[in-house]
Amino acid sequence: MEQPTNLDVGLVCPVCRLELRLRTRPGRPTQLSCPDLHAFDAAKQGYFNLLTGKGTAFREDGSAMVAARAAFLEAGHYGPLAAALAESVAAAVDGNPAPRILDAGAGTGYYLGQVLHGLPESATAIAMDISKFAMRRAAKLPGTLALVWDLWRELPMADASFDALINVFSPHNGKEFARVLRPGGVALVVTPLPEHLADGAQLLGLLGIAGDKAAGVIASMGESFALEDTREIRMPLALSPDQAFDLAMMGPAGHHLDPAILRERIDAHPGAIELSAAFRVQEFRRR
Repeated sequence: MEQPTNLDVGLVCPVCRLELRLRTRPGRPTQLSCPDLHAFDAAKQGYFNLLTGKGTAFREDGSAMVAARAAFLEAGHYGPLAAALAESVAAAVDGNPAPRILDAGAGTGYYLGQVLHGLPESATAIAMDISKFAMRRAAKLPGTLALVWDLWRELPMADASFDALINVFSPHNGKEFARVLRPGGVALVVTPLPEHLADGAQLLGLLGIAGDKAAGVIASMGESFALEDTREIRMPLALSPDQAFDLAMMGPAGHHLDPAILRERIDAHPGAIELSAAFRVQEFRRR
């Protein structure tokens, strides 16, 4: 039998901005609806698409890109980055018996899953991404609602409704992040360092990374946030041809790479493909 849940989802209707209530059946969410009778049904995979009107002008990551990302991340290649995020979030919400986490630009939900693993079972989360293929995977995380949404639009969330936010390789909408994060809450923003994967860019057809992004992130987060800490995480990668293929296909380059040509180029490379991953994690506190 369908019934309202007591999960405090903290969402507002993208049409009228009234509170959205979640309805469920045993084991799965079914609908989000507001008092003005705007309703959004869950896809069979468990995620919700809240985009209205013209949706979004941005191109979503397709099924092949998302599958490549899932395979690469679940193999643990970026495990040190995930562990650093989990440690920082756990410290930020320490003492909170039921913390609420927002993953803005969640992709497959890999990083959010690692974060939730280090939190109390009562923790809840929202995973948000414009790719429905990514949200199909993120919807499987415990205590998580997965939403298809454009991060550059006003977020469908109530003010001060989250205790912590993670934003990994995704747009950082500082104004909206500040609105939905409670005062004192923490936002963790991850960007690639200029040297990230540079040693494999030509072989894998990767897109170039703009110059140092640290100052740009600070500016985009705005005056509502104070930068409290900056960490750099570097790790060597020794990849098989299949792993290197997944790495190339999972990111922005996957939108334009020809898989057959990429595979041929990778297979012609002798031995393991050795690369260096390099990330910056900036920790902001909501003033």
